[in-house]
Amino acid sequence: MIGTLRRECLDRMIILGRHLEAVLAEYVEHYNPHRALDQRAPSALDSPPAPIDDVDPARVRRTDRLGDHIHEYRMAA
Repeated sequence: MIGTLRRECLDRMIILGRHLEAVLAEYVEHYNPHRALDQRAPSALDSPPAPIDDVDPARVRRTDRLGDHIHEYRMAA
């Protein structure tokens, strides 16, 4: 995780003062792999998630995090 944090986040930003705490908190929230699984480990799932075959680009929404350094994508309802 430390190498990923450095390469994906800290190497791309100039961090001053207490900004580091906010950046790290935001990155950890984004990076948490269990967030999409309702806080369950992948091995605890009853069945694997269904593949998404028919993605409509008009329904995909992007959220920018950390000043546009990280992007999260989700399907709109």
